[in-house]
Amino acid sequence: MNTMEIEFKFCIPAGRLKAVEAALRRGAVVRTRLQARYFDTADQRLVADGMVLRLRKEGRRWVQTVKAAGDNALHRLEHNVDLGTGAAAPAIDPARHAGTPVGERLARLLQLADGAPVPLVERQSTDIVRLTRDLRVSGPGGAVVEMALDVGKVVVHAGTPAQRTSPVCELELELKSGDVQGLVALARRWSQQHGLWFSTVSKAERGMRLLAEQETVPAVKAEAPRFPAHSRDGRALQQAVVASCLDQMLPNASEIAAGSTDEEQIHQLRIGIRRLRTALRELAGLDADTSRFDAATWEPPLVDAFRALGELRDREQVVKLAQPRLREAGAPEVDPLAGDASDAAAAPALTPGDIVRAAAFQDVLVSLIGFTAAAPESTGPTPLAADAALQLLRERLQRLHKQAVRDGRRFESLATEHQHRARKRLKRLRYLAEFAAPLFAETEGGKKKKDAAERYLKALRPAQDALGAFNDEAVALALYREVASRDPRAWFAVGWFSARRAAGATACRQALERIGEAPRFWKKK
Repeated sequence: MNTMEIEFKFCIPAGRLKAVEAALRRGAVVRTRLQARYFDTADQRLVADGMVLRLRKEGRRWVQTVKAAGDNALHRLEHNVDLGTGAAAPAIDPARHAGTPVGERLARLLQLADGAPVPLVERQSTDIVRLTRDLRVSGPGGAVVEMALDVGKVVVHAGTPAQRTSPVCELELELKSGDVQGLVALARRWSQQHGLWFSTVSKAERGMRLLAEQETVPAVKAEAPRFPAHSRDGRALQQAVVASCLDQMLPNASEIAAGSTDEEQIHQLRIGIRRLRTALRELAGLDADTSRFDAATWEPPLVDAFRALGELRDREQVVKLAQPRLREAGAPEVDPLAGDASDAAAAPALTPGDIVRAAAFQDVLVSLIGFTAAAPESTGPTPLAADAALQLLRERLQRLHKQAVRDGRRFESLATEHQHRARKRLKRLRYLAEFAAPLFAETEGGKKKKDAAERYLKALRPAQDALGAFNDEAVALALYREVASRDPRAWFAVGWFSARRAAGATACRQALERIGEAPRFWKKK
């Protein structure tokens, strides 16, 4: 069976498992034991490409399955082959998936340069008890969703008698028929009621990490949007850009929600949130139906998470950068992160995981994933046509460009809050330019436009660096002022950073003014 799988997967907090199971059992459930074996090459090329090849015993039947990532966070390509019943496991055979899109992709990965097949090895296994229930969701279009509660473990042998295991406790919601928005509504309801968080980590990836004894994975960075070839109207552009932002945000948020405190993952999640907020602000108007692109509802939880994560990270990062420079200048030793006596009675600070698992933040992630997966509607207001959408992007880029240059001319005379606003505008210009660059390259001149966009983005970097350093010193100055109220030794740092403000503002002005000289890739010839 060849399908496009559309599903949400949520991790379940240990203390909520009983409540989730009880809620699931309010309808008719089916209990199945799933014992799966996962295969890959010795160099793990399948998992590196986001593919899974498994042989699974479902009750008494054996099923061979291959999966691969689809167009967005909800979609997965999947092909299943029923191999019947039997006590012994059948041999794995990739040829069973021949003639399907995902099967052809699998065949390419498993082929050596000389055409010979790459050998497969069993990398891991799972032993899962699954409870499933089909639920009909009422509403426009309707939907039938299969809910699957998986509890068990992933096991790897790593070539030794000793096993390593990772527990599994997750809820999957898969659309069987009907409108994807019915799936989204159900996912929002269950995640809110039970404190679930969206996870991007598959069982296959859990096993890979066990094999590698990997506790932290690299942070996921931003990549350019992938615009659909079949449609370039305003709504399609919105969906592609939001999907690009989510591609960066979701893996990092998934790791942090599971307990990671990795600084780079937190940093990249914040960048993803800022990119998404730029998209919500600057792409409004590409679709006349604002109920679909609901920026007013989506943005507040994103702002709250961004600020809360920033409060945890920014001070530590600024101090890490500032202290060596202060020591070199002869400053007395001060620990600006050590609280005063009144802090001892304060409530415990939120962790990064608390912030990401917050109900409002998870709700907006689910809603945005649903937005990227929504199919075009035949009724209601229509989005801007491709040419009009491109023209709107030109106008938005030109406006932000002019604002950056204007901010530069008067930067030294701006109030502190307006200097900070200039930095935020520059970031919006950069992110919007990154979103639009591949679109202009594809539609208006290919490599020439691509090269022009790269030159323009390169021209923004000196101003980004200057304003970033200026902001870091402003944060440091405010922090040491606060510390000076209880530790007079901090006044050295206050004076040192205060003395640097004028030169820093001049550097920002000069860098912003030079942006005016950069050729704008969005301009028509």
